[in-house]
Amino acid sequence: MTTSLNPAQRRVLELLRRSGDPAPAPEGLAPGVVAALEHGLADLVDQLGGEPLLVNKHALARIHACERHHFETHRSFEWSAHTARGSVIHKAVQLSVNWRGEPHPPHLVDEALAILLDGDDGLARWLAGAPESARAELRGTAIDLVSAFQECFPPLEARWRPVTETGIRVELFDGLVRLAGRVDLTLGHPAGSAPRKVIIDFKTGLPASYHRDDLRFYGLIETIRMGVPPRALATYYLDAARVEVEEVTPAVLDAALARTIDGTRKLIEVLRAQRAATVTTGGLCGWCPVRADCAEGTAYWTQRSGWG
Repeated sequence: MTTSLNPAQRRVLELLRRSGDPAPAPEGLAPGVVAALEHGLADLVDQLGGEPLLVNKHALARIHACERHHFETHRSFEWSAHTARGSVIHKAVQLSVNWRGEPHPPHLVDEALAILLDGDDGLARWLAGAPESARAELRGTAIDLVSAFQECFPPLEARWRPVTETGIRVELFDGLVRLAGRVDLTLGHPAGSAPRKVIIDFKTGLPASYHRDDLRFYGLIETIRMGVPPRALATYYLDAARVEVEEVTPAVLDAALARTIDGTRKLIEVLRAQRAATVTTGGLCGWCPVRADCAEGTAYWTQRSGWG
């Protein structure tokens, strides 16, 4: 089948292929990771007051980027054509895996929109009340990116065991801390203690350093759930037809473990223990809703914009 692929599809396939047999996962890997996580958080668990804390990739990325931004905005997310497109694209790609007949992008997107509209969450409510212009913008963008996925990503074969939109979760301290995520696509599965699974995250826009961290967080959860780490982590940029692949090594898992502990500690301290949130200036300042009341952010953005 490889010979029928176009150059972009072959490039992705070559990067995702296994280049040798990875070493088997050591015995006791998962319990050791859980023990390390709980040891790193044990002194702060009482600050939760018995109320569970959900830790996902978005919370970790935001709290590491700027504590105050996350503290001020974590409850004020607003849906729009821009913020909804990822959900629509992911649902359309999910449908394409098991679609009977030719999976035309407009059909996939329309069906994805119908399914999401039938939900009972914030996205469903926004879709129900969105003006026609916003819905048309969302549909057009989603069709373009789903078309790009079909053109540039190799067709998913059944023997690869593709699974989309997989919910993953790990509970610490009897459920008081919950590490959770939803994986866009996985290929393969562990063979005994041999890592064989590839976790793939779809992104739009420009690459960012936290994209790799997002996947490492998923890799950490997968390691705890299965006792075997994934073989590789891949970010696929839909609009650029570009894939970045990282093999999962002990150093990668150690980095994910340290970042998750640090980020979770910050989340508990800032959101539950009422420690004052610190400010870290950067790209978020450009669209941060509290910048007008943030001296550091205002000074940074003024200087960056050349107004100072």
